[in-house]
Amino acid sequence: MNNKELCQFLVTAKKQTYAAGDQAQKTVEKDKSTTLTFEQGDWRYHDNYFGGEPFGGREVVFFQDQPVYIMTYYGRVSESIANPEQVYGILQKALSQIPEDRPFRGPKQLTEGSFSYRNSFSGEVDNFSGEEVITRDGQVIYTAKYAGGLLDQRR
Repeated sequence: MNNKELCQFLVTAKKQTYAAGDQAQKTVEKDKSTTLTFEQGDWRYHDNYFGGEPFGGREVVFFQDQPVYIMTYYGRVSESIANPEQVYGILQKALSQIPEDRPFRGPKQLTEGSFSYRNSFSGEVDNFSGEEVITRDGQVIYTAKYAGGLLDQRR
């Protein structure tokens, strides 16, 4: 495994799961969480989250059945928003434009009508953290924080 291959796989996996919207195959677990998975060759992606509002979860990538990457995330839509699904539609559009060199969440910025998505982060795929924000007409209506990196590198 190398970091470039990991990044390429993350872009493909994320576009095929949550970013795909209703096209994504979701499994509701007994613990009331939702799981999305994607496999390609030696790679396997597993995204498991709780919520609605607010929400939290984690993504894990396995290479040859060994966990090699994790990202945790936690976010919420403002209580002033009557229809959170509209905000999640903007989020899915942003996540479908995931950058190949920093495949954490969406691009640095995306504007869709009165909505604006901003993603600020630091680090590389091996160790990173960031925050994404969606505004409508300049008012913050969504925030999420995330962090992650490589796993078990000292074998």
